[in-house]
Amino acid sequence: MNDAQFDIAIIGGGLAGLALSIQSARAGYQTVLFEKEHYPFHRVCGEYISLESWDFLEQLGVRLSAMELPLIKRLQVTAPNGKLFQSELPLGGFGISRYKLDNELAHIAKAAGVVLLEGHKVTQAEWDGGLFHLKAEGKNFTSKLAAGAFGKRSNLDVKWNRAFVQKKPSKINNYIGVKYHIETVFPEDVIALHNFENGYCGISKIEDNRYCMCYLTNATNLSKYGNSIEKMQEAVLFQNPHLEQLFTQATFLYDSPVTISQISFQYKPQIEQHVLLLGDAAGMITPLCGNGMSMALHGSKIAFECLDGFLQQRLTRLQMENQYQQMWQHQFALRLRTGRMIQQLFGKPAVTNLFVETFRTVPLLARPLIRLTHGEPF
Repeated sequence: MNDAQFDIAIIGGGLAGLALSIQSARAGYQTVLFEKEHYPFHRVCGEYISLESWDFLEQLGVRLSAMELPLIKRLQVTAPNGKLFQSELPLGGFGISRYKLDNELAHIAKAAGVVLLEGHKVTQAEWDGGLFHLKAEGKNFTSKLAAGAFGKRSNLDVKWNRAFVQKKPSKINNYIGVKYHIETVFPEDVIALHNFENGYCGISKIEDNRYCMCYLTNATNLSKYGNSIEKMQEAVLFQNPHLEQLFTQATFLYDSPVTISQISFQYKPQIEQHVLLLGDAAGMITPLCGNGMSMALHGSKIAFECLDGFLQQRLTRLQMENQYQQMWQHQFALRLRTGRMIQQLFGKPAVTNLFVETFRTVPLLARPLIRLTHGEPF
Protein backbone atom coordinates (compact mmCIF):
# COMPACT_ATOMS: atom_id res chain seq x y z
CA MET A 1 0.00 0.00 0.00
CA ASN A 2 1.35 3.44 -0.95
CA ASP A 3 1.74 5.96 1.83
CA ALA A 4 -0.76 8.82 1.99
CA GLN A 5 1.33 12.02 1.81
CA PHE A 6 0.76 15.27 3.71
CA ASP A 7 2.52 18.50 4.55
CA ILE A 8 1.63 18.34 8.24
CA ALA A 9 0.55 15.37 10.37
CA ILE A 10 -0.95 16.08 13.78
CA ILE A 11 -1.24 13.35 16.39
CA GLY A 12 -4.07 14.04 18.82
CA GLY A 13 -7.32 15.94 18.35
CA GLY A 14 -7.65 17.98 21.53
CA LEU A 15 -7.68 21.76 21.59
CA ALA A 16 -4.08 22.20 20.50
CA GLY A 17 -4.25 19.64 17.71
CA LEU A 18 -7.58 20.84 16.33
CA ALA A 19 -6.58 24.52 16.45
CA LEU A 20 -3.28 23.78 14.71
CA SER A 21 -5.00 21.73 12.02
CA ILE A 22 -7.46 24.54 11.22
CA GLN A 23 -4.67 27.11 10.87
CA SER A 24 -2.64 24.75 8.70
CA ALA A 25 -5.47 23.79 6.35
CA ARG A 26 -6.58 27.40 5.91
CA ALA A 27 -3.02 28.28 4.89
CA GLY A 28 -3.30 25.74 2.08
CA TYR A 29 -1.26 22.90 3.58
CA GLN A 30 -2.34 19.28 3.19
CA THR A 31 -3.12 18.43 6.82
CA VAL A 32 -4.04 15.15 8.49
CA LEU A 33 -5.20 14.90 12.10
CA PHE A 34 -5.33 11.59 13.97
CA GLU A 35 -7.73 11.18 16.92
CA LYS A 36 -8.14 7.81 18.61
CA GLU A 37 -11.68 8.59 19.86
CA HIS A 38 -14.84 9.66 18.01
CA TYR A 39 -16.33 13.13 18.50
CA PRO A 40 -18.08 14.21 20.61
CA PHE A 41 -16.63 12.72 23.80
CA HIS A 42 -15.73 13.78 27.32
CA ARG A 43 -12.21 14.49 28.59
CA VAL A 44 -10.87 15.00 32.10
CA CYS A 45 -10.49 18.77 32.17
CA GLY A 46 -11.40 21.75 34.37
CA GLU A 47 -13.31 23.33 31.45
CA TYR A 48 -12.45 26.91 32.38
CA ILE A 49 -10.77 29.05 29.69
CA SER A 50 -9.29 32.45 30.38
CA LEU A 51 -10.54 35.32 28.24
CA GLU A 52 -7.09 35.57 26.65
CA SER A 53 -8.32 32.86 24.23
CA TRP A 54 -11.72 34.35 23.34
CA ASP A 55 -10.70 36.28 20.21
CA PHE A 56 -8.49 33.45 18.93
CA LEU A 57 -11.30 30.90 19.21
CA GLU A 58 -13.71 33.21 17.40
CA GLN A 59 -11.11 33.72 14.66
CA LEU A 60 -11.00 29.94 14.27
CA GLY A 61 -14.76 29.98 13.76
CA VAL A 62 -16.16 29.08 17.20
CA ARG A 63 -19.13 31.41 17.70
CA LEU A 64 -18.63 31.93 21.40
CA SER A 65 -20.65 35.17 21.45
CA ALA A 66 -23.76 33.28 20.33
CA MET A 67 -23.46 30.49 22.92
CA GLU A 68 -24.52 32.41 26.05
CA LEU A 69 -21.62 30.95 28.02
CA PRO A 70 -21.06 31.81 31.69
CA LEU A 71 -18.46 34.54 32.26
CA ILE A 72 -16.32 33.85 35.31
CA LYS A 73 -14.98 36.85 37.21
CA ARG A 74 -14.24 35.65 40.74
CA LEU A 75 -11.96 33.09 42.35
CA GLN A 76 -12.55 31.18 45.59
CA VAL A 77 -9.90 29.05 47.27
CA THR A 78 -10.68 26.96 50.33
CA ALA A 79 -8.34 25.17 52.72
CA PRO A 80 -8.95 21.61 53.93
CA ASN A 81 -10.27 23.08 57.20
CA GLY A 82 -12.95 25.01 55.29
CA LYS A 83 -11.48 28.52 55.53
CA LEU A 84 -12.25 30.49 52.36
CA PHE A 85 -10.34 33.16 50.44
CA GLN A 86 -11.88 34.96 47.50
CA SER A 87 -10.71 37.51 44.96
CA GLU A 88 -11.65 39.18 41.71
CA LEU A 89 -10.02 37.74 38.60
CA PRO A 90 -8.33 40.64 36.73
CA LEU A 91 -8.91 39.07 33.30
CA GLY A 92 -11.45 36.36 34.05
CA GLY A 93 -12.65 33.56 31.85
CA PHE A 94 -15.59 31.54 30.61
CA GLY A 95 -16.87 27.99 30.98
CA ILE A 96 -17.46 25.50 28.18
CA SER A 97 -17.27 21.70 28.16
CA ARG A 98 -14.68 19.87 26.12
CA TYR A 99 -17.54 17.73 24.80
CA LYS A 100 -18.98 20.82 23.12
CA LEU A 101 -15.83 22.78 22.25
CA ASP A 102 -13.80 19.93 20.78
CA ASN A 103 -16.79 18.88 18.68
CA GLU A 104 -17.24 22.43 17.37
CA LEU A 105 -13.55 22.62 16.42
CA ALA A 106 -13.71 19.19 14.75
CA HIS A 107 -16.55 20.37 12.48
CA ILE A 108 -14.61 23.54 11.64
CA ALA A 109 -11.47 21.51 10.88
CA LYS A 110 -13.34 19.23 8.45
CA ALA A 111 -14.91 22.24 6.73
CA ALA A 112 -11.44 23.78 6.36
CA GLY A 113 -10.19 20.69 4.53
CA VAL A 114 -8.42 18.82 7.31
CA VAL A 115 -8.33 15.05 6.77
CA LEU A 116 -9.63 14.20 10.25
CA LEU A 117 -9.22 10.50 10.97
CA GLU A 118 -11.31 9.60 14.01
CA GLY A 119 -10.80 6.21 15.61
CA HIS A 120 -7.16 6.23 14.48
CA LYS A 121 -4.50 5.59 17.10
CA VAL A 122 -0.98 6.35 15.88
CA THR A 123 1.38 3.50 16.77
CA GLN A 124 4.45 4.72 14.92
CA ALA A 125 5.91 8.14 14.17
CA GLU A 126 9.47 8.05 12.86
CA TRP A 127 11.62 10.54 10.98
CA ASP A 128 14.04 9.24 8.34
CA GLY A 129 15.99 12.46 7.89
CA GLY A 130 13.59 13.85 5.31
CA LEU A 131 10.03 12.68 5.95
CA PHE A 132 7.97 11.41 8.86
CA HIS A 133 6.53 7.92 8.56
CA LEU A 134 3.40 7.26 10.60
CA LYS A 135 1.24 4.21 11.07
CA ALA A 136 -2.34 4.15 12.34
CA GLU A 137 -4.94 1.38 12.14
CA GLY A 138 -2.72 -0.61 9.79
CA LYS A 139 -2.37 2.27 7.30
CA ASN A 140 0.80 4.16 6.39
CA PHE A 141 1.21 7.92 6.10
CA THR A 142 4.09 10.28 5.35
CA SER A 143 4.43 13.98 6.06
CA LYS A 144 7.00 16.74 5.84
CA LEU A 145 6.26 17.86 9.39
CA ALA A 146 4.69 16.31 12.47
CA ALA A 147 3.18 17.70 15.66
CA GLY A 148 2.18 15.78 18.77
CA ALA A 149 -0.85 16.97 20.72
CA PHE A 150 -1.72 13.64 22.30
CA GLY A 151 -2.34 14.71 25.87
CA LYS A 152 -0.89 13.79 29.22
CA ARG A 153 0.50 10.35 28.42
CA SER A 154 0.37 8.16 25.31
CA ASN A 155 1.79 5.04 23.78
CA LEU A 156 4.22 7.25 21.85
CA ASP A 157 5.58 8.70 25.11
CA VAL A 158 6.41 5.14 26.14
CA LYS A 159 7.73 4.13 22.72
CA TRP A 160 10.01 7.16 22.58
CA ASN A 161 11.12 6.43 26.15
CA ARG A 162 10.55 10.04 27.18
CA ALA A 163 12.29 11.06 30.39
CA PHE A 164 9.13 11.65 32.44
CA VAL A 165 7.91 8.11 31.66
CA GLN A 166 11.08 6.62 33.15
CA LYS A 167 10.60 8.32 36.54
CA LYS A 168 9.51 6.17 39.46
CA PRO A 169 6.04 7.01 40.83
CA SER A 170 6.11 9.99 43.18
CA LYS A 171 3.84 12.76 44.41
CA ILE A 172 4.51 14.82 41.30
CA ASN A 173 4.21 12.19 38.58
CA ASN A 174 1.49 9.78 39.71
CA TYR A 175 -1.76 11.71 39.85
CA ILE A 176 -5.27 10.67 38.91
CA GLY A 177 -7.95 12.96 37.54
CA VAL A 178 -11.71 12.59 38.09
CA LYS A 179 -14.37 14.73 36.39
CA TYR A 180 -18.12 15.03 36.89
CA HIS A 181 -20.81 17.16 35.28
CA ILE A 182 -23.40 18.17 37.84
CA GLU A 183 -26.40 20.38 38.50
CA THR A 184 -26.12 22.37 41.69
CA VAL A 185 -26.68 25.76 43.30
CA PHE A 186 -23.44 27.72 42.90
CA PRO A 187 -22.58 31.26 41.69
CA GLU A 188 -22.22 31.23 37.92
CA ASP A 189 -19.44 33.84 37.89
CA VAL A 190 -17.15 31.96 40.31
CA ILE A 191 -14.44 29.36 39.84
CA ALA A 192 -13.64 27.64 43.12
CA LEU A 193 -10.63 25.55 44.05
CA HIS A 194 -11.23 23.37 47.11
CA ASN A 195 -8.15 21.79 48.68
CA PHE A 196 -7.99 18.48 50.52
CA GLU A 197 -5.20 16.19 51.63
CA ASN A 198 -2.96 15.47 48.60
CA GLY A 199 -5.32 17.06 46.14
CA TYR A 200 -7.65 19.82 45.00
CA CYS A 201 -11.05 20.03 43.32
CA GLY A 202 -12.26 22.77 40.99
CA ILE A 203 -15.82 23.72 40.15
CA SER A 204 -17.18 26.24 37.65
CA LYS A 205 -20.19 26.65 35.42
CA ILE A 206 -20.27 25.49 31.79
CA GLU A 207 -23.04 25.57 29.18
CA ASP A 208 -26.68 24.46 29.63
CA ASN A 209 -26.84 25.35 33.33
CA ARG A 210 -24.38 22.59 34.24
CA TYR A 211 -21.19 22.67 36.25
CA CYS A 212 -17.87 20.94 35.77
CA MET A 213 -16.42 19.47 38.97
CA CYS A 214 -12.96 18.05 38.44
CA TYR A 215 -10.31 16.99 40.93
CA LEU A 216 -6.76 15.71 41.00
CA THR A 217 -5.21 13.64 43.75
CA ASN A 218 -2.18 11.47 44.24
CA ALA A 219 -2.74 7.81 43.37
CA THR A 220 -1.78 6.82 46.93
CA ASN A 221 -4.99 8.46 48.15
CA LEU A 222 -7.00 6.11 45.98
CA SER A 223 -5.03 2.99 46.82
CA LYS A 224 -5.64 3.57 50.57
CA TYR A 225 -9.33 2.97 49.98
CA GLY A 226 -9.19 -0.13 47.82
CA ASN A 227 -9.20 1.89 44.59
CA SER A 228 -12.78 2.94 45.33
CA ILE A 229 -13.40 6.50 44.17
CA GLU A 230 -16.56 6.76 46.29
CA LYS A 231 -14.83 5.61 49.49
CA MET A 232 -11.89 7.93 48.90
CA GLN A 233 -14.20 10.89 48.32
CA GLU A 234 -16.07 10.29 51.55
CA ALA A 235 -12.93 9.69 53.60
CA VAL A 236 -10.65 12.37 52.14
CA LEU A 237 -12.47 15.00 50.08
CA PHE A 238 -15.33 15.33 52.56
CA GLN A 239 -12.89 16.55 55.20
CA ASN A 240 -13.29 19.89 53.43
CA PRO A 241 -16.85 20.96 54.35
CA HIS A 242 -17.31 22.78 51.04
CA LEU A 243 -16.65 19.59 49.13
CA GLU A 244 -18.90 17.53 51.39
CA GLN A 245 -21.71 19.97 50.70
CA LEU A 246 -21.10 19.94 46.95
CA PHE A 247 -20.98 16.17 46.65
CA THR A 248 -23.99 15.49 48.88
CA GLN A 249 -26.28 18.16 47.40
CA ALA A 250 -25.42 18.01 43.69
CA THR A 251 -27.30 16.09 41.04
CA PHE A 252 -24.78 13.97 39.11
CA LEU A 253 -25.60 13.86 35.41
CA TYR A 254 -23.77 10.67 34.41
CA ASP A 255 -23.60 7.20 35.90
CA SER A 256 -19.84 7.39 36.47
CA PRO A 257 -17.12 10.02 36.27
CA VAL A 258 -14.53 10.44 33.53
CA THR A 259 -11.13 9.42 34.89
CA ILE A 260 -7.47 9.38 33.90
CA SER A 261 -4.41 8.00 35.68
CA GLN A 262 -0.62 8.29 35.63
CA ILE A 263 -0.64 12.07 35.24
CA SER A 264 2.81 13.62 35.53
CA PHE A 265 3.65 17.26 36.26
CA GLN A 266 7.35 16.85 35.64
CA TYR A 267 9.29 18.79 33.04
CA LYS A 268 8.82 17.70 29.43
CA PRO A 269 10.79 18.88 26.41
CA GLN A 270 8.88 20.52 23.58
CA ILE A 271 10.59 18.48 20.83
CA GLU A 272 10.88 14.69 20.62
CA GLN A 273 12.13 12.81 17.55
CA HIS A 274 11.81 16.10 15.60
CA VAL A 275 8.08 16.17 16.43
CA LEU A 276 6.82 19.52 17.80
CA LEU A 277 4.81 18.88 20.97
CA LEU A 278 1.82 20.94 22.08
CA GLY A 279 -0.50 21.17 25.06
CA ASP A 280 -0.09 18.58 27.80
CA ALA A 281 2.40 16.65 25.66
CA ALA A 282 4.76 19.64 25.96
CA GLY A 283 4.23 20.34 29.66
CA MET A 284 1.28 19.61 31.91
CA ILE A 285 -0.23 22.61 33.67
CA THR A 286 -1.11 22.21 37.33
CA PRO A 287 -4.62 23.39 38.24
CA LEU A 288 -3.13 25.77 40.81
CA CYS A 289 -1.57 27.67 37.92
CA GLY A 290 -4.50 26.91 35.66
CA ASN A 291 -5.43 27.71 32.11
CA GLY A 292 -4.05 24.64 30.44
CA MET A 293 -6.76 25.08 27.80
CA SER A 294 -5.61 28.61 26.94
CA MET A 295 -1.99 27.54 26.89
CA ALA A 296 -2.80 24.69 24.50
CA LEU A 297 -4.58 27.09 22.15
CA HIS A 298 -1.81 29.69 22.32
CA GLY A 299 0.76 26.94 21.79
CA SER A 300 -0.97 25.96 18.55
CA LYS A 301 -0.57 29.50 17.24
CA ILE A 302 3.14 29.48 18.08
CA ALA A 303 3.59 26.06 16.48
CA PHE A 304 1.84 27.11 13.29
CA GLU A 305 4.05 30.18 12.94
CA CYS A 306 7.12 27.94 13.14
CA LEU A 307 5.80 25.19 10.85
CA ASP A 308 4.72 27.79 8.31
CA GLY A 309 8.22 29.31 8.38
CA PHE A 310 9.70 25.94 7.48
CA LEU A 311 7.24 25.14 4.71
CA GLN A 312 7.75 28.61 3.24
CA GLN A 313 11.52 27.92 3.34
CA ARG A 314 12.20 30.86 5.62
CA LEU A 315 13.56 28.49 8.29
CA THR A 316 15.61 25.31 8.24
CA ARG A 317 14.28 22.43 10.29
CA LEU A 318 16.80 23.14 13.06
CA GLN A 319 15.93 26.85 13.08
CA MET A 320 12.24 25.98 13.22
CA GLU A 321 12.71 23.64 16.18
CA ASN A 322 14.87 26.14 18.07
CA GLN A 323 12.42 28.95 17.40
CA TYR A 324 9.50 26.89 18.65
CA GLN A 325 11.25 25.95 21.88
CA GLN A 326 12.33 29.54 22.52
CA MET A 327 8.88 30.98 21.86
CA TRP A 328 7.20 28.28 23.97
CA GLN A 329 9.57 28.85 26.89
CA HIS A 330 9.12 32.61 26.67
CA GLN A 331 5.35 32.32 26.88
CA PHE A 332 4.87 29.48 29.34
CA ALA A 333 7.97 28.52 31.34
CA LEU A 334 7.31 30.89 34.24
CA ARG A 335 3.71 29.76 34.56
CA LEU A 336 4.83 26.14 34.65
CA ARG A 337 7.50 26.73 37.28
CA THR A 338 5.10 28.71 39.45
CA GLY A 339 2.43 26.04 39.16
CA ARG A 340 4.81 23.25 40.15
CA MET A 341 6.09 25.25 43.11
CA ILE A 342 2.61 26.02 44.43
CA GLN A 343 1.44 22.47 43.82
CA GLN A 344 4.14 21.03 46.05
CA LEU A 345 2.94 23.27 48.90
CA PHE A 346 -0.80 22.82 48.45
CA GLY A 347 -2.35 19.47 49.25
CA LYS A 348 -0.59 19.43 52.62
CA PRO A 349 -3.37 20.36 55.05
CA ALA A 350 -1.29 22.38 57.54
CA VAL A 351 0.51 24.34 54.81
CA THR A 352 -2.63 24.93 52.76
CA ASN A 353 -4.56 26.09 55.82
CA LEU A 354 -1.76 28.58 56.55
CA PHE A 355 -1.63 29.85 52.95
CA VAL A 356 -5.38 30.46 52.77
CA GLU A 357 -5.41 32.17 56.16
CA THR A 358 -2.54 34.40 55.03
CA PHE A 359 -4.36 35.36 51.83
CA ARG A 360 -7.49 36.08 53.84
CA THR A 361 -5.52 38.39 56.11
CA VAL A 362 -3.40 40.07 53.41
CA PRO A 363 -5.25 39.71 50.08
CA LEU A 364 -2.61 41.69 48.18
CA LEU A 365 -0.21 38.76 48.54
CA ALA A 366 -2.39 36.57 46.32
CA ARG A 367 -2.66 38.97 43.38
CA PRO A 368 0.76 38.24 41.80
CA LEU A 369 -0.01 34.50 41.85
CA ILE A 370 -3.44 35.06 40.32
CA ARG A 371 -1.91 37.17 37.53
CA LEU A 372 0.46 34.32 36.68
CA THR A 373 -2.47 32.01 35.96
CA HIS A 374 -3.63 34.20 33.05
CA GLY A 375 -1.71 35.36 30.01
CA GLU A 376 -2.38 38.18 27.56
CA PRO A 377 -4.85 37.97 24.66
CA PHE A 378 -3.18 36.52 21.56
